[in-house]
Parts: sequence; structure tokens; C-alpha cells
Amino acid sequence: MNNKKIDDNYEQKMIKQVSAVGIFGNVLLVIFKLFAGIIGNSAAMVSDAIHSASDVVATLVAFIGVRASKKEADSKHPYGHERIECVASLILGSILFMTGIGIGIASVKKIILGQSDGIESPKEIALIAAIISIVTKEVMFRYTRAVAKKLNSDAFMADAWHHRSDAFSSIGSLIGIGAAMLGFKIMDPIAGLIICIFIFKIAFDVIMVAISKMLDTSCGKEYEDKMTNFISAQEGVIGVDLLRTRTFGNKIYVDAEISVDGNLRLREAHSIAERVHNEVENNFDNIKHIMIHVNPR
Repeated sequence: MNNKKIDDNYEQKMIKQVSAVGIFGNVLLVIFKLFAGIIGNSAAMVSDAIHSASDVVATLVAFIGVRASKKEADSKHPYGHERIECVASLILGSILFMTGIGIGIASVKKIILGQSDGIESPKEIALIAAIISIVTKEVMFRYTRAVAKKLNSDAFMADAWHHRSDAFSSIGSLIGIGAAMLGFKIMDPIAGLIICIFIFKIAFDVIMVAISKMLDTSCGKEYEDKMTNFISAQEGVIGVDLLRTRTFGNKIYVDAEISVDGNLRLREAHSIAERVHNEVENNFDNIKHIMIHVNPR
């Protein structure tokens, strides 16, 4: 029981830490990019600053979703709240998708209208801001992704990809600003369109993973075969007659039917089932619960 308490405390600490890094890091980037965009006469950098502002919202959504998913089961939600994290991932995927649409529309408009004469070229500070943003957002992506893997959190993983989408946006800004400084202003919207496609792909993947985990999707044949072999090797188990898995947010439910010696007393058969139950939950990560049914043979 104490180990569980320590694990929970560590988990909550990681959730707060990664959220704080995401929120405060993005707020600082928004301020810096906005300053660089205005002082450096770069519309691309001002747009990039607005994109970074959406990351603040994304991290808040991830934080609220993950915290809510960790609530204990209650009378209204006897199976827990893990699927709330899937809802948060859907929202984050939608934010990414809308970001891509915004960048795409702005890029198409610039291409259709062509180069705008009379607009002063951006200054070096805007170029420097783009480089700093790319490096910072890539670091935030890698850190958030590492934490998401530790917590097995789809919402924070989606937030990590949102950081990378901002890095892509800054790459577009870098190309656009650099090309504009050299006189090739059309490169800004072309780069924006390419980045838009990347963002759409990320948004699609995030949304599909969330939907998959909300539909009780199985963990796959390889995972189930591994678990079947593990159960079959347990003392007293003659064979595994049936095994089903389903995802529940970032957790897994398992239903299994095992065969035991039909001459065993009920108490002995129950003891085997209980031992299999405990061994599976102790040796496979993220098992929410496994239900064992015993068949006599």
C-alpha cells in the first residue's frame, strides 16, 4: 500500500511539473516572439506567437484531462475515469487540426495574392526568434514525450506533438523570414502549406488513437499471445480457453477463461484463479483488472 502511495505522489508530481513547463515555457515564448515579430517587422513571427498561445490552452486541456482521469472510481463511475484522458486527446487533436487549417488558409491567401510590394523586409531579431523557438519547442517536445511515456498518457503525448507542431511552424517562419530578407517573399506561404500538411497528419494520428481507446479496442494479437503463454505457464493451469483484452483510456481490462483439473475442490480451483489474477496484474503494465473464469477439464 505504501509503494502505491509513493507511486501516486510521483505521478502527481510529474503531471504538475510537465504542465508547468508547458504553460510557463509557452507564455515566455509568446511574449518573446510577439516582441521579436513587432520589433523585427515580421508578420510570420507574430502569427507564430499566436500559434504558441494555442499551446498554452493545449497544455491546460492536457493537465485537466490527466488529473481528472486519475480520480478514484465512484458510485456513478464504478470503472474509473480513465477515458476522460481520451476526451482531452480528442480536444487536443481538434486544436491541432484547427491550427493547421489556420496556417493553411493564411498561406493560400498569400500565394493567391502574390508578393506584397512596399512591405519592409524582416529584421534579424525575427530570424533569431525563429531559431530560438525551434530549439526550445523541440526540447519541450522531447521532455513532454518522455513524461507521457512514463505516465502512459495519450493527452500529454498529444500535447508533446502540439509542441512539435509549433516547432514546425517556427521552421516555416524561419524559412519565410530568411527568404523574405533575401527578397523571395513567396517562400513564406509555400513553407506554411508544407507545415500545414505535417500538422494535419499529427492531428489525425492523435484523434485516431483517442477514438481507438474509447471503442474498447483489443491490445492486439502479439500482446494477447504473450499473456496467454504467461497464464498457461502458471501452476495448476491446464490451458487458456479464452482471452480477451480491451483498452480503457490508458488502462487495460482482461477477460480470461482457464482450464483446471475438474477433480479439484472449489476452494483449490479458486486459489489457482486468484494466483493467476495476481501474477498477471503484477507482471503486465497498465492492467486495470483481469476477470478469471475457471472451466473444469
